[in-house]
Amino acid sequence: MSTPRLAAYRSTARLALIDILHEWRVSFCLILALAAVLAPLLVLFGLKSGIVTTMRDRLLSDPRTLEVVVVGSYRLDPAWLASLAKNPAVGFAIPRTRSLAATIDLQAAEGRSLAGAELVPTASGDPLLTGQTPPTGRDQVILSHSAAQKLAVSPGSQITALVARTLNGGRQVQRLPLTVGAVLPEASFGRDGAFVSLDMLAAVEDFRDGHDTPQPLQSRTFASLRLFAASLDAVQGLADQLRAQSIEVRTKADEIAMVKSVDKTLGSLFAIIASLAIGGYLLSLAASLWANVDRKRKDLALMRLVGFPPGAVMAFPVVQAALIAILGTSLSAALAGGVAWIVNSMLANTLSQEEFACLLLPGDIAVALAVTVVLALVASSLGGYRAARIDPAESLREI
Repeated sequence: MSTPRLAAYRSTARLALIDILHEWRVSFCLILALAAVLAPLLVLFGLKSGIVTTMRDRLLSDPRTLEVVVVGSYRLDPAWLASLAKNPAVGFAIPRTRSLAATIDLQAAEGRSLAGAELVPTASGDPLLTGQTPPTGRDQVILSHSAAQKLAVSPGSQITALVARTLNGGRQVQRLPLTVGAVLPEASFGRDGAFVSLDMLAAVEDFRDGHDTPQPLQSRTFASLRLFAASLDAVQGLADQLRAQSIEVRTKADEIAMVKSVDKTLGSLFAIIASLAIGGYLLSLAASLWANVDRKRKDLALMRLVGFPPGAVMAFPVVQAALIAILGTSLSAALAGGVAWIVNSMLANTLSQEEFACLLLPGDIAVALAVTVVLALVASSLGGYRAARIDPAESLREI
């Protein structure tokens, strides 16, 4: 671009800014008109990001929703279990022994005891552990909330597991010292449970079956397994695969369908409202900028008369539109941010620390600014192109 042409564009930008400041009342009205349409739209998107996302996350955050419960006892060999673990639909899988053999009595200090706690095999990646390090040996245990309460223990406490069996007409009891590694939240496991390594669970079953030496895990069969799907969409398919192999399972398919239905319905509702708001916003923006360009047609024609090239004349309303779009979006973001703060403060008692009823992310503001500027440039360019094509002499005759 030549130096005179570049100077013309610089002069145009300066004149556009001076004109906005000179007609500050009109400019302020345009900015307010833009903010009046865009601010509710930002609040709408904030509510979608806040309320809908919070509701969906609460429904989907329960790992038990992904659980596929195996019903009955089977003979599951290591090869089949290894093949299942490689299935991309599987999020976590670990074999378990017969349910009758998977109970244990626990004793703690001061005579507290718990009879018939459920032994639950666990390992790394178990969704119910909520980030806790799983037990790796036969001397560690993670207790459910109810079990820990009944034993009055906490992480780091020492307890004793009692494993009883009847052999040759006599009752034998093996005492196993255990260290409580963690206590699960009540929401993770509602029963009296002791989460242990698969090695310990298998050793307990072998002891009760009369084997003093535990069998290697690689050469034994298991009666069942704990199984979690990798995602909500994978639950139904995984259940169907197991049923096709004559393994009966139960899932929370009804709850999953309800979650998806709620998510889809709310998403569609907000999409309809957002579409209507965006449509009104576009019409308002285009009308305001077009009217502003039309009002300055004579001034733009005069610029042509004194030697400004057509491109520079078109740049005049474009610069003004960009400034109005930036200022209007900034005001909209401030207003929407204030509304979001008020809404979140009003609902603070019903939300956790990491939840928001209205959540406006920087990315939402950036997208709104980019879209607003682009639309403003398009609307003003059309009007500027129309004004730039007016015969200057004809415009002067209208003065």
